[in-house]
Amino acid sequence: MTGSRFPLAALAGLLLAFVLVGCNTAPRVSAGDEGAPVAPPSAYIIGPGDTLQVFVWRNPDISATVPVRPDGRISTPLVEDMVAVGKTPSQLARDIEGVLEEYIRSPQVNIIVEGFVGTFGEQIRVVGQAGEPRGLPYRDRMTLLDVMIEVGGLTEFAAGNRARVVRQLPDGGTEEIRVRLHDLMNRGDMRHNIAMRPGDVVIIPESLF
Repeated sequence: MTGSRFPLAALAGLLLAFVLVGCNTAPRVSAGDEGAPVAPPSAYIIGPGDTLQVFVWRNPDISATVPVRPDGRISTPLVEDMVAVGKTPSQLARDIEGVLEEYIRSPQVNIIVEGFVGTFGEQIRVVGQAGEPRGLPYRDRMTLLDVMIEVGGLTEFAAGNRARVVRQLPDGGTEEIRVRLHDLMNRGDMRHNIAMRPGDVVIIPESLF
C-alpha cells in the first residue's frame, strides 16, 4: 500500500508545480494578435494660426470660435490673452475653466480644433514654386507626395527635379535631401516619395529658362 501511494503523491506534486508555473507566466501576444494593446497617438499640440472652437457648456454667450494669434494667445469673452500655444486642447480647456470659475459655477469647457496648423516644430513648410506655398500640419506616415498634393503641385515655372528637403537633425545640424519632384508628380516615380518628418522644409527652385 505504501509503495502504491508514493507515485500518486509525486504525480500530484508535479501537476501542482506545472499549474503554478503556468499561472506566473504572462501570455505572449504577437503584433498581429487580436486584442493586442495599441499605443495611443500623441496628443495634438496647439500652434499659432490654429482655429479653436471654445465651447462652454450651458453658456453659449461666452462660447466662441477664435484664432490663435501669432503671439500664441487667444481671447474669448471673460478670458483675455490666455496662452494657447504649446498646450493640448484638454490642457487649454482646464486653464480656461480655472479663469471662468470666478464667474460661473463649475464651468465645463471643450476645445475643438477646427483649422489646425500645429507648432512650428511640427509643421512641414513648402517654399518656392509650389501652387500654394505654405506650412502644413505634420501627420503620421505623411509622404512627400501627400505634401505636394496639399500645396497644389508644381507651378509651370518650377524646377521640380532640383528640389530639396531640408531636415533638422537631432544634433542641431541639417541634412539636405535631393528630390526629383517633376519625376514624382508627372511620371509617378515613387522612388522620390520619401517619408516626411516634423520640421521638414521643402524648397522648390524656379527654372532658369
